[in-house]
Amino acid sequence: MSFQVTFATKWSDFDPNRHMRHTAYNDYAAEVRVRYFAKYNFSIQKFTKYNLGPILFTEETSFRKEIHLGENITVNLKLEGLSKSNERWKIVHEVFNEAGKLSAIIKVYGAWIDLTQRKLTTPPEETKEMFASAERAENFKIIELKS
Repeated sequence: MSFQVTFATKWSDFDPNRHMRHTAYNDYAAEVRVRYFAKYNFSIQKFTKYNLGPILFTEETSFRKEIHLGENITVNLKLEGLSKSNERWKIVHEVFNEAGKLSAIIKVYGAWIDLTQRKLTTPPEETKEMFASAERAENFKIIELKS
């Protein structure tokens, strides 16, 4: 299933060169992840209930086309990798400008952390549907965890 969100960009997203500042792309990608989690009943309130949160190990952004002041953007989410226990995940976001041109690709590698123990943890069962429903990237792979 395809998941995407269209945003009206804001003044604070832009730099003196009159194009979107580099970190704004990543902010929108993070918002799409949180909205995706919430769509599958795994909202910020559930993070609190289970005392866990998503963390990132890496975040890589590749810029393709400028986004200009006042443009709307669309950001999608695809699953690029997942461990068998749903503990670790790789998500790729594509950011499109108002004309529908690919403007950036953002790849994140993350996991769930227990906020008390400050250690990686396996998420609750209810995340299974969330990950099972995610559109798979063409290069999707199972993430093998080392013992």
